[in-house]
Amino acid sequence: MGIIQKQSIRSSIYIVIGFAIGAFNTLVLFPRFLTKTEFGTTRAMLDVSVTLFTLSSLGSIPVIYKFFPFYNHYLKGKKNDLPMVTGLACLLGFTIIAAFGFFFDDFIIRKLGKSPEFAAYFYTVYPFTFLLLAFTWLEAFAWGLKKTVLTNFLREAGVRILAGVLIVLYALHVISIKSFIHLFSLQYLLPVIILMVVLLRTGNWQFSFSQISTVTRRLKKRMLSFGLFIFGSQFLNILAKTNDSILILGLLGVAAMAPYAIAIYMVTIMEIPQRSMNAISVPVLAESWKNKDMANIEYIYKKSVANLLVIALGLYGLIILNIHNLTTFLGEGYSEVASIVLIAGAAKVLDLGTGINGTIIGTSNFWKFDFYTNVFYNIISIPLNFFLIKSFGIVGPAIAILISNTLYNGVRSVFLYSKFRLQPYSLKNGLALVIALTSYLVIYFVPRLDDIYLDGFIRCLLFILLFFIPAYFTKVAPDLNGIVENALRRFRRNS
Repeated sequence: MGIIQKQSIRSSIYIVIGFAIGAFNTLVLFPRFLTKTEFGTTRAMLDVSVTLFTLSSLGSIPVIYKFFPFYNHYLKGKKNDLPMVTGLACLLGFTIIAAFGFFFDDFIIRKLGKSPEFAAYFYTVYPFTFLLLAFTWLEAFAWGLKKTVLTNFLREAGVRILAGVLIVLYALHVISIKSFIHLFSLQYLLPVIILMVVLLRTGNWQFSFSQISTVTRRLKKRMLSFGLFIFGSQFLNILAKTNDSILILGLLGVAAMAPYAIAIYMVTIMEIPQRSMNAISVPVLAESWKNKDMANIEYIYKKSVANLLVIALGLYGLIILNIHNLTTFLGEGYSEVASIVLIAGAAKVLDLGTGINGTIIGTSNFWKFDFYTNVFYNIISIPLNFFLIKSFGIVGPAIAILISNTLYNGVRSVFLYSKFRLQPYSLKNGLALVIALTSYLVIYFVPRLDDIYLDGFIRCLLFILLFFIPAYFTKVAPDLNGIVENALRRFRRNS
């Protein structure tokens, strides 16, 4: 846990910076300088590319996470053929997807009849997909070599900085909207180059065409079985995250993507610590399963629940207490953002409150269960999204997320308890909920000010005083206490 805590802090700093830049892009620059249709086109490009990237990977990315420790232990340098095997699989997958898109181009364009603006730029999803695939492939090896801090910076901050630069260039009339969208689809090019150079310089990674190693021959059946199952699981997982956007695109049109994208981004801010902890935990959990160290797995599970729950409650409270200020700032056409954030945010609190249960299952020998739960999630979420969008518009997917997440995480938590007797909750988790709810109710009834910036500042300050300070003294999240105490010690030494 020491490695996790140390690298998680550094990763979280970069992720916070990235989210801050992303928030400025999403909440200020994009709504200010792009029409709702243009803004929605960039979100649609992103969601479609993420879906196609998952299909293109053919399950090779999780194979790297699972088996790289074995390759790195038994094979070094040019002898390690895992980059070659997985790289060729990714290239084959992308070629199939690109060929399918080429031959069925007319059919795809017809199906985007309610979003002609996005249909006109649909070809940009292919370079976006390829570069995202290349980056994620390299990122998997970087995680195995404990380069998670760098990859988090490039993914969370780097691409957002580039997107911000592009929108500024468009706002200054340096580039046209067509050039902006073209360059937006290439935003992962520089991170791919940087990550490849860093991996090559480690001396522990190299892509070369060589003979199939004895490790690959010995593990090929396990790798193929694992890859195919996780491929299906990952596709279902991504489909669960993007089917709402795709259905909005088809049922309501690309302009509806703009307010929905803003609301979901606000909820995504709550994922900052979870993303960092997942990134650092994957190799540690894989090693713990390999060594059958159940005590360490249970320790990580409990710590993840305690820390992520408190952070989720804190961020959700700060967002919800100021959501009226955000909708006022965004102006006409974005009023539904508040309802989406309220409902989808509650679903995210529930998700973070179950810790890294998915990562624990995915790195265990029962990784197939991850596939089954993702099938279960999609069986629930896709029809729910379809009918709720028709009934409630862009608020419908938020309701679907809440229902689906509740059932999905419930099944996973029950599985971990029944199979491994892993139960991460304690009375202090309940105390954290009580502190958060009490703080929220007190501040909610504070009269609103006309000045949205002053009102937001006062509400944030009050919530920090009423939630975070009691959370610190009651020690509901021990690792967070440790971070605060280390910061205070450094401050005293420097003062």
